[in-house]
Amino acid sequence: MDNLHLDGRALRVLAHPLRARLLSELRINGAATATQLAERLSTNTGATSYHLRKLAEVNLVVETGEGTGKQRFWAPAQESHSWSEAELEGDPDAIAASGWLRQHYFNHFGEQLAKWDDQRRFWPVEWRDAAHTSDLMFTATAGELDELMTELESVMTRFSERLGHEPRPGARRVSVTLNAVPIDLDDRP
Repeated sequence: MDNLHLDGRALRVLAHPLRARLLSELRINGAATATQLAERLSTNTGATSYHLRKLAEVNLVVETGEGTGKQRFWAPAQESHSWSEAELEGDPDAIAASGWLRQHYFNHFGEQLAKWDDQRRFWPVEWRDAAHTSDLMFTATAGELDELMTELESVMTRFSERLGHEPRPGARRVSVTLNAVPIDLDDRP
């Protein structure tokens, strides 16, 4: 599975609370039926089916071909997605969708970190040492920052492809989040 580059329409479709949760649930826990997803997300099957079809319209989810009748299985079409702010210029609805999605993801990342921090004391020390947070501050131009993020994402992709997703002794699924943002917010270019 690859990364899907979202256009303005796909962003507008994804920027919906249930749709974003559906896609995350499928990416985290694998293929499921609309009924299973409705149960997991405490919603109704009709809404879940409708929103899965909307996500399918912009290639974010696909039917797996498994199941029968109304019990069709859905899966994420890609492991990740991204978008370019520059491509959204002139589309205020897509810009608003981008803002909503960023806030949604920031909240999700924060919740993941808080859950880990709450449970880390119960994990073996090698996991507590390996799963850490760090930061580094330096001065960069927008182009230099873009170059850095592209290189870091390339490293993450290489590791993901090498390690794969198959279970093996001692391995656990991990989430790596990259955030690189200006900190001198009053000093805009």
